Amino acid sequence: MPMATLLRPATDADVSRLVTLNNASIPAVPDTPADDMVELLDASSLALVAIDPETPTDPLGFVVALEGGEDWAGENYAWFEERGLDHLYVDRIVVGEGARGRGIGKLFYDAVFDAARTAGHDVVTCEVNLDPPNPGSLRFHGRLGFEERGQQLTKGGDILVAKLAADVRNAAARPTPTPAMAGA
Repeated sequence: MPMATLLRPATDADVSRLVTLNNASIPAVPDTPADDMVELLDASSLALVAIDPETPTDPLGFVVALEGGEDWAGENYAWFEERGLDHLYVDRIVVGEGARGRGIGKLFYDAVFDAARTAGHDVVTCEVNLDPPNPGSLRFHGRLGFEERGQQLTKGGDILVAKLAADVRNAAARPTPTPAMAGA
């Protein structure tokens, strides 16, 4: 039986591994050098890593979310801001290839929805690539209650993304992570 996966706050010591995980997931996420990852973590209101308790310094994946109303230059974040949503924006969620299928993405989103409820937000927002296609991520987000709010060409017209939002109230029935799972 596999060990339980735990979540803990991301730290500066994780940056190198997060960059490796992130850049192994291109084109689902943008290429991100270490300096940009540090900037993203610093701007975030929620930055968690998933770990195996036997190897707690080797993240299996990570999630980074930003509060609405922040001064963040990301074009995807700006799209939601321009629509005046009261939201918690998931900028990045990455699960390493060897850790997929263990429920880590769901564990991350349980923590995100819990944080959004605690902060009193209406929705959780994110985007998923349509071109290049990412059908697995679209199905996953659909199961979590995300619905498309629009589409946008990004990265100078090279990538088409679906803008997704999930109502936090409808997420209230989701189980809230226990303190041991959330690591915070």
